[in-house]
Amino acid sequence: MQIQVAVAKIGKYASSESGDSLEMVERPGGGLSLVLVDGQRSGKSAKAISNLVAGKTVSLLAEGVRDGAAARAAHDYLYMHRGGKVSATLNIASVDMVTKSLVLSRNSHCPIIVQTAFHKQMLLDQPSAPIGVHRANKPKITEMGLETGMLIVIFTDGILSAGERKGQKFDAAAMVDRLYEDAMGNGRAAQIVADNLLAEALRLDDHRPADDISVLVLAVIAGDTDGVRRMQVSLPIPPLHRP
Repeated sequence: MQIQVAVAKIGKYASSESGDSLEMVERPGGGLSLVLVDGQRSGKSAKAISNLVAGKTVSLLAEGVRDGAAARAAHDYLYMHRGGKVSATLNIASVDMVTKSLVLSRNSHCPIIVQTAFHKQMLLDQPSAPIGVHRANKPKITEMGLETGMLIVIFTDGILSAGERKGQKFDAAAMVDRLYEDAMGNGRAAQIVADNLLAEALRLDDHRPADDISVLVLAVIAGDTDGVRRMQVSLPIPPLHRP
């Protein structure tokens, strides 16, 4: 088996900076964790919040703290740091090589889409509060064994709000179901799903996103590997303004 991870993200239209932050860290016992945070509002203030939460979370995970405990600690940190006046959504997706499992930790109103072989789909959409506001707060934790054909889709609320200005609704779960078979038969399953979801959200928003949009996709695919770990990143650079 092989784990693929892909991310596609863009900031709110006419905003100086995206308020979403994504971090990845290797787990001490093997595997990796991905942390996706959406700070309250948008722009630089939201980015400061999401960076604060993401940085705290990955530092704890790197020390071997369990996902649920790391999420609760990040909540306590934000609550104390900002006096309970600022919120953030927090998702942690961990591939644990010790237990050969996938652990999903969710503090967000956005569901997590879990798609498996034979088009079986499950939405992790139990009520879950963002961190930073209420004194007592626990994440929703889901753990499942790693299986070939598994596809996990995590996103921020720019996906939920896509199309609302025109009275349309983006059914991300239905789109994942449609994409699943072709994507999993391709060597770039995770990236195909992430790119297509972002493209559809942008289309619904007339390429002027009403909110920051981030899509994180994990795919478990079959096939032999050469034992090499690889990561590829694409970062757009805005034009330089010369005097």
